[in-house]
Amino acid sequence: MKKYNVAVVGATGAVGIEMVKMLEKRDFPVGKLALFASSRTAGKKMGFKGKEIIVEDINKIKDYSLLKSHSNATATCYSLHLALFSAGASISKEWAPRFAEQGIYVIDNSSYFRMEKDVPLVVPEVNPDTLSKEKKIIANPNCSTIQMVVVLKPLHTAAKIKRIIVSTYQAVSGAGGKALDEFENQTRAWSKGEKIPPAVKLPHQIAFNVIPQIDVFLENAYTKEEMKMVHETQKILGDDTMKISATCVRVPVMRGHSEAVWIETEEKLTPQDARDILKHSEGVVVVDDPSTKKYPMPIDAAGLQLTFVGRIREDISSENGLALWIVSDNLLKGAALNAVQIAEALVSKNFL
Repeated sequence: MKKYNVAVVGATGAVGIEMVKMLEKRDFPVGKLALFASSRTAGKKMGFKGKEIIVEDINKIKDYSLLKSHSNATATCYSLHLALFSAGASISKEWAPRFAEQGIYVIDNSSYFRMEKDVPLVVPEVNPDTLSKEKKIIANPNCSTIQMVVVLKPLHTAAKIKRIIVSTYQAVSGAGGKALDEFENQTRAWSKGEKIPPAVKLPHQIAFNVIPQIDVFLENAYTKEEMKMVHETQKILGDDTMKISATCVRVPVMRGHSEAVWIETEEKLTPQDARDILKHSEGVVVVDDPSTKKYPMPIDAAGLQLTFVGRIREDISSENGLALWIVSDNLLKGAALNAVQIAEALVSKNFL
């Protein structure tokens, strides 16, 4: 089997760590693996397939041709085919084009390129045909968008979705490792009867609280996270006429995003129609038996490479409406897993 040299940029972050794990767990055909981060965590060692790899400082690369070339025998030549980025928008803005100019495919987990017209925004179960050999930069969608469109695409194909209203219940890990530390420290302090440390990474205390704000507020009173869900869903599903409204909420859960989703379709779909369609949909598992208290929960989805859907019911306020409850691991299908699946799609299409 042909093997490919891969880089993970932002390897020491919450998503970068999961990217490395996913490459190993899914047995992606890695020849050599290069790990990059900022100077703050450069020098750290990370395990991959029984070996330790030293994380390098991305900013120490001065000759960008070394990312691809073998030309300079006195310097490290990476000879990369593919790079997975999860280091934030500013790093992606600066470094993704440098990799792409060397002919290296970049799968970027930041928001920087997502709405660029010529950049594919890809969920492999939904729109793999938007990948092309020529487009070297590929955007990984927002975590909440990914799990929603994986479930909604088969229903959209069957009955054409006209409108979506979604409320998210997003885990603290979606805000990064420092936010998780904040959550744990606040919870620990509460359990000991101590004064709860003030919020720094998040807008307010997250322990025993919910925060109806993710990212900054925009002029229309929606947050940036909410508008990401609107615009990204329209782009991925290929329908900018679809009406979408989102409310994104941070909840005191460590891992696993949940979503209450309401859809209105052109053609009538019964709850059983939807269950039958989704039971045969790639990457989706239906868990829907309220009589035995079976429905998706983030505690059950954590660590699993699937998206779960349940509480499928007819919306009693709309003739062609359905309500659904969708749960997935935000660090996996919402980020690292989806990125590696895009890489797998590039291999299957013989683009690498």
